[in-house]
Amino acid sequence: MAEEPAGSAPPVQSRIIKHFQSRSIEDQGSGWSDLWDTGNSDLWDRGAPSPALIDAIEQRQDLFNPLTSDGRRKKAFVPGCGKGYDVVMLALHGFDAYGLDISATGVSIAEEYASNEMIHAQTYNFGENEGSAQNPGKTYFIEADFFKRDWESKVFRSQDDKFDLIYDYTFLCALPPALRTRWAERMSELLGSGGQLVCLEFPLYKDPALPGPPWGLKGVHWDLLSRGGNGIDHIGEGDAIEDEPTLQNGKFIRTIYVNPPRSYPNGRGTDMLSVYSRK
Repeated sequence: MAEEPAGSAPPVQSRIIKHFQSRSIEDQGSGWSDLWDTGNSDLWDRGAPSPALIDAIEQRQDLFNPLTSDGRRKKAFVPGCGKGYDVVMLALHGFDAYGLDISATGVSIAEEYASNEMIHAQTYNFGENEGSAQNPGKTYFIEADFFKRDWESKVFRSQDDKFDLIYDYTFLCALPPALRTRWAERMSELLGSGGQLVCLEFPLYKDPALPGPPWGLKGVHWDLLSRGGNGIDHIGEGDAIEDEPTLQNGKFIRTIYVNPPRSYPNGRGTDMLSVYSRK
C-alpha cells in the first residue's frame, strides 16, 4: 500500500480509498485483483525488498537463522507478497520462502521476478555487511486467499508442519478493521510454536479513524497479538500497558519493538519494526 505522509498531497491514498469504498468485506480480494489486472500495482509497489527486514535478518541471527539445529531449512512466508521482493530476499538469505497473493497476475509477475533475481541478485537484497547469497533457499508462489485453508496442503507436509517466520508489511493495513481478528487468528494458525512474526508497522502516522486502505495501525499489532484484543477498541493504549502481564492474553509475545534505522521513504521515521514470538 502506498501513501504519502501527512501534510502532503494524497492522490494515491484517494485513488485506493475510492476503489474500495463501496466494496463489501467479501469483495476485498477481487478489488486487489482488479488493480493488478488493470496495471495499477504501482499504487503500492515499493520496487525493492524491505531495508528494515534485511537488517533484522542479517543482524539478528539468534532469531533469524535460516537453518534449524539439525540442519533443516526453515520456511518463511510473506502474505500479500506483491511482486515478490521480500520473498526473494528471504530465499537469498537461506530460507525456503513462500509468497501468497490473491491475484493470478501478481503471482505471475512475482514468479518471473524471482526466476531472474535468484540467478542475478541485485545488491539491494543485502545490507552493508553482506554482498551475495550464501546457501540460498528456494522461492514458491501461491495464488490463494490468505483466509482460506485450501492452499496449506501445497506447503505443509503434516498438521504439525508450520512456518518458522512470517513477514507482514502492508498486508494488515490493506484489510478493513473488521478483518483484523481473523488476520491475527490466521497468523497464530500458520506460525509454529516459537516462530517469529515480523511486522513493519505502517502507517503509524495516519489517524486510525480515517478511512482506508491503507488503514492507520498505531497500537493495532500489539493489541491484536499480545493483548488479544480486536485491534479496534483499545487502540492507542498499547504502549502504556504493554508491560502489564495480566493483560497479555494473546497468542504472541512481543520481543522486539524498534524504530528501524532504514525503512522505505514514505514511512521512514515513523515505521516501527516489531517481532512477535508465537507462544
